[in-house]
Amino acid sequence: MSSSDDDIVQRTMTAKREAEKLKDKIKHKKESLADTTLPQEAMKVESLPRVTMKVRRTLKGHLAKIYAMNWAADKRHLVSASQDGKLLVWDAYTTNKVYAIPLRSSWVMTCAYAPSGKYVASGGLDNICSIYNLQSKDGPKQPARELSAHTGYLSCCRFIDDNRILTSSGDTTCILWDVDAGQKLKEFADHTGDVMSLSVSPNPNVFCSGACDAVAKIWDIRSGKCVQSFSGHESDINAVQFFPDGNAIGTGSDDASCRLFDLRADRELNIFTHEQIFCGITSIAFSISGRLLFGGYDDYNCYVWDTLRGDRVGILNGHENRVSCLGVSSDGKALCTGSWDHLLKVISYCYISTYNCLVIY
Repeated sequence: MSSSDDDIVQRTMTAKREAEKLKDKIKHKKESLADTTLPQEAMKVESLPRVTMKVRRTLKGHLAKIYAMNWAADKRHLVSASQDGKLLVWDAYTTNKVYAIPLRSSWVMTCAYAPSGKYVASGGLDNICSIYNLQSKDGPKQPARELSAHTGYLSCCRFIDDNRILTSSGDTTCILWDVDAGQKLKEFADHTGDVMSLSVSPNPNVFCSGACDAVAKIWDIRSGKCVQSFSGHESDINAVQFFPDGNAIGTGSDDASCRLFDLRADRELNIFTHEQIFCGITSIAFSISGRLLFGGYDDYNCYVWDTLRGDRVGILNGHENRVSCLGVSSDGKALCTGSWDHLLKVISYCYISTYNCLVIY
């Protein structure tokens, strides 16, 4: 190795050490400004009674493990993806199947419903995001668009609007697409592990991602840059979800914990764990107010957490296999869970207040 190469290596090591020192300074400064914690302040708030969860509908039709589901904006329809090679669009009120879409690859991992209700999307081990037009003349038998640029599996996709969709992949990147043109608009690359999940903020210029590098990142779509990173998990992050007001994110990980991170405070606010829970989290969702956090777990259960106090306030144990996906309808009145037991369950959740009033969070 030449002396110039030695000099470059030495300068790189010095820069790394200086960067670590700066990180420590920032960390200590933030800690010195943190005069309290959310759990401490939440002790002043009355604890929630136990949340009652009742299965109102069971959606039967898939013949293999369900991997993903997503609600439509109309609060009535939802789409689910299963490794039986079908994308099913459901009417959650009647339990009827509205569309049964055959997929070219049965190894599907994600699905999404467009805000307008006109399109659904799916993707998986084929590395392609397939867009289906539900209002096409012949029905959604063939993809209207196939978006191909990822070099790894497609782990998650979410529509921003009818003409833009975000995808995350095992190739460590996220991509913003122009659906009409079938073109890649922007690539977001900063993770060092497979990106497993993404969530679009109420501010459509911002989204978050979670990856196998145990880091959650906030991205500015306009600049294409990562603007915040949140660490703390000890294993892969499988699920991320924006808080309803867009000022915080929830995460679920293989380390058996869910966490709440605040964008304004730039730090972790709360952690949701239990001494008897040892398995990973596959999916998370907030109630419409944000007071409740729902988590789908590998132990076949869906647990409900009080986001303020960190208490576990409810359990749904109706599935017979891993809860692989879940989501809350846009009006906040229903939770849907999907499982490897081939079933989807539509659930109502509420509790009886001290005034004997039915309260939905």
